[in-house]
Amino acid sequence: MCSRYELLTDFESIAAGEALRLPPSVDAAKKLRAFKGAEIRPTDIAPIVKPDGQWAMLPWGLAVSWQTQPVINARAETLDQKPTFQPYLSNRCLVPASAYFEWRAHGRAKIKTRIRADGMGVMMFAGLFGDGRFTIVTCAPSPAIAHIHDRMPVILGPSAQDQWLNVRLPFNAVKNILVPHAGHFVTEELSPPARQGELAL
Repeated sequence: MCSRYELLTDFESIAAGEALRLPPSVDAAKKLRAFKGAEIRPTDIAPIVKPDGQWAMLPWGLAVSWQTQPVINARAETLDQKPTFQPYLSNRCLVPASAYFEWRAHGRAKIKTRIRADGMGVMMFAGLFGDGRFTIVTCAPSPAIAHIHDRMPVILGPSAQDQWLNVRLPFNAVKNILVPHAGHFVTEELSPPARQGELAL
């Protein structure tokens, strides 16, 4: 799972990415430039890229009736089987991030670990949005980071980003891109150890 991530780069650097086809609205651009990034937690408002290439600023975590906590992650393997996500399979989005955090078990301690894809200044996670909120799609981990956690965000390269945002393609035509990132990772253990919240499924 992914229950915290960061976005430290500036808006202009993100907007230069190949996934973007249209500039943000005036209102979105104002919010994006005021966005301070840093560490993003569940329910924080953060930027996403919608299928039309437009930016939006939405809270992280889908609201559901069966629990008070937001649903911040969606398992790639069962997206089309879960009633929670079925209505949003065409509401596909990209979630920009400079890194994400997981907590590695070390005895009784949990070691907070910063993870990023090597060579990517800004990663684009696969996401879904609906009812004014978004969630991040996760998959099995790359072997390189499987010792840290048994899930990771789906990181999409430029070609896969275009496919994911192309809502003319049905979900069945794009679900094969929801796989672990094949590139190298850079990890950094942060101290002191921190406890991870229980906000993800």
